[in-house]
Amino acid sequence: MDAATALTGRLDILVCNQAMSGGDGSIFDLTADALDAHWQTNARATLLLTGALARRRRAEQQTTSGKPARPGDRNTGGQPFAAPTGRVIWMTSGQADGPMRGEVAYATSKAALAGVTRTVAAELLEVGLVLNTVNPGPVDTGYLDPATTDRDLSWIPEYLQKTPFGRFGRPEDPAQLIAWLCTDAASWIVGQTLTSDGGFSLL
Repeated sequence: MDAATALTGRLDILVCNQAMSGGDGSIFDLTADALDAHWQTNARATLLLTGALARRRRAEQQTTSGKPARPGDRNTGGQPFAAPTGRVIWMTSGQADGPMRGEVAYATSKAALAGVTRTVAAELLEVGLVLNTVNPGPVDTGYLDPATTDRDLSWIPEYLQKTPFGRFGRPEDPAQLIAWLCTDAASWIVGQTLTSDGGFSLL
């Protein structure tokens, strides 16, 4: 947070786009270490980063009493806000669209973010921050390319023939939604989990 803020003097947009996925196994293979590793990367890091930004915003605003806020206190001194004071974007996955066999730890950590989106969004509004969560669907960031993957890709050509557009998502596909959510045009969208998957969840 300090390094990001130092770049411009203020942090207005936080996109939590880190992820650990692949190889965690089914419920039959699950271990405490696998759960902990996915939780720490996918959910814990997102929540801690968001909390750090929220505290910065709260420090910039005075509570109604003018006293330092204590844990659990609501911050209502700045409301109502003429516009969002910042944007937060979380990344979930497709665990709500169907089974994610062999990825129980990953799906669990991503489901936690989708499940708590509305709760955290309500709290962030106390300092004018707008939170939304994005499910980007299957996006090829290299793990679906033969030259850069560590998994079997033999099933892909046949599978893609059944998809609406004959391809997986590209990074720019969800990026366009995320960029739009950070504009004034999207100010009225708060606490939602939005899917950008080219119709994969409809297969």
